[in-house]
Amino acid sequence: MHKQIINRPFNLEKCQFPAEITPLMARIYSARGIYDEKGLNRKLKDLPHYQQLKDIDKATEILATAITSQQNILIVGDFDCDGATSSALGILALQSMGAKADYLVPNRFEYGYGLTPEIVDTIDTRKVDVLVTVDNGISSIEGVKAAKAGGMKVVITDHHLAGDTLPEADAIVNPNQPDCSFPGKNTAGVGIIFFVMCALRTQLREQGWFNNRPEPNLAELLDLVALGTVADVVSLDAHNRILVFQGLARIRAGRCRPGIKALIDIAGRDPGRLCAADLGFALGPRLNAAGRLDDMSTGIELLLTESEIRARELAVELDSLNRERKDIEASMHTEAMAELEQLDLKDKENSPWGVALFQNDWHQGVVGILASRVKEKLNRPVIAFAEADNNEIKGSARSITGLHIRDTLDSIAREHPGLIIKFGGHAMAAGLSIKKDDFSRFKKAFDQAVRAQLNPEDLKATIYTDGALDSQDITMATAITLREGGPWGQNFPEPTFDGRFQVIQQRLVGQKHLKLVLKIPGSETWLDAIAFNIDTRHWPNPSVSHLKVVYKLDINEYRGQQNLQLMINHFQPAADKASTS
Repeated sequence: MHKQIINRPFNLEKCQFPAEITPLMARIYSARGIYDEKGLNRKLKDLPHYQQLKDIDKATEILATAITSQQNILIVGDFDCDGATSSALGILALQSMGAKADYLVPNRFEYGYGLTPEIVDTIDTRKVDVLVTVDNGISSIEGVKAAKAGGMKVVITDHHLAGDTLPEADAIVNPNQPDCSFPGKNTAGVGIIFFVMCALRTQLREQGWFNNRPEPNLAELLDLVALGTVADVVSLDAHNRILVFQGLARIRAGRCRPGIKALIDIAGRDPGRLCAADLGFALGPRLNAAGRLDDMSTGIELLLTESEIRARELAVELDSLNRERKDIEASMHTEAMAELEQLDLKDKENSPWGVALFQNDWHQGVVGILASRVKEKLNRPVIAFAEADNNEIKGSARSITGLHIRDTLDSIAREHPGLIIKFGGHAMAAGLSIKKDDFSRFKKAFDQAVRAQLNPEDLKATIYTDGALDSQDITMATAITLREGGPWGQNFPEPTFDGRFQVIQQRLVGQKHLKLVLKIPGSETWLDAIAFNIDTRHWPNPSVSHLKVVYKLDINEYRGQQNLQLMINHFQPAADKASTS
């Protein structure tokens, strides 16, 4: 697909960086709304104070009483990477403070998402005094009601958007609930439970609880915070960048959980050079594979174990699940694209703006990834559905810039009462359930709702870059500076550049990756480059002599040797002579 390439605007005149910030980095930061050193703060003291979180005093009072009275605390988590890291962090922190704590994560195939009455039924006999949700609970009206009826106190810690009605919990800690002044609205679930544990430690300290027992250093858990934050693809605002930077620093220094070390090793990454992208694309998917195909308890056990041997065993198991997930995803993607190829997407009048897909044999745990892949291909909001129980289908939605997907589902639910059984989520991702027989009706309603909010310009495939790099900046030194300039991630994108290159060599490697040698026109500089997961029907293409390339500067390490490499995000044929996009 031909894509429009647009350079991000920047304003160097507004910049007030110290001298060590190079002009290139100043340009990159400026394009992301940062103009001075304050925007680059990475110290924990620069985080907003957790005391601004609504209900945090109520939550810590309940938990402090449970610990000092040796009551039983049960954590109920979500089945994704944020949920797994949140559950592990909660357990480790509580136990380090002397709590009797256990966890339960719902199996997505048996119970679905969140604290449901069915989940509560399974824990009534466990003599739980306090139930704590992590990364879920804000929409669990009936589940909280059932837990309260069973005699439990309920503390909700969550970050998802609140609906019109809140559950009647004893405490709700969620920056996105009404009347919460905490500025870190983009904090992931693992960040919220981290702040709650910090507040709990303060309360116990003030009560003298640590006079005769060691006080835990909760900063030791920041590796979990970093992993969950990046993997959940929340916006890397100033606060989240601090949390991720601090967690990465601990990992790079070798001060991280044995389970994270094992994931790094099985993924073939160098812990000393680990970056946020490695958390999102190497570690996160392996951890998520447990929740997608099996049971997230495997992932949580990996994060909890103190044994490096056991961590290695569990990491191998997760790596195997991830390979299986990739195979399933590839098959589903082929089927989805075969269906979409029957549509003329250039016909804006008759082709769908909001794409809803469903096949009977699709895997419930993989539809989220499928929706993401199709969204990237089409640049349209996508919902992929899979079979569930009770003649229902469960969908995973992914959106594009300009469309708040959770609010869109809310509008559909209001305009078509009963069409959506339940839903929840964020601006860019959401989940929902509908009756299988209602799929055609929902498909039409979704397309209509998307059309009401977008215009044809919004559907144009656009790539934003940081412009061209001067040939003297395409160096290992620049690549290292860019790597250390982050952490990069959602809404704080890793720097990408565009340029026109002459193709010297091109060949297929690994059956679906294009390995290139490129030359900067007008210079004698040759550069190694690679593009992953290309359309092998059209490439390699010997007739193409020049390419317009969107790329990142990467350092390729092979057999102990480091070499500069262009990591190609997008490429398209270019004229022999310089031309503009």
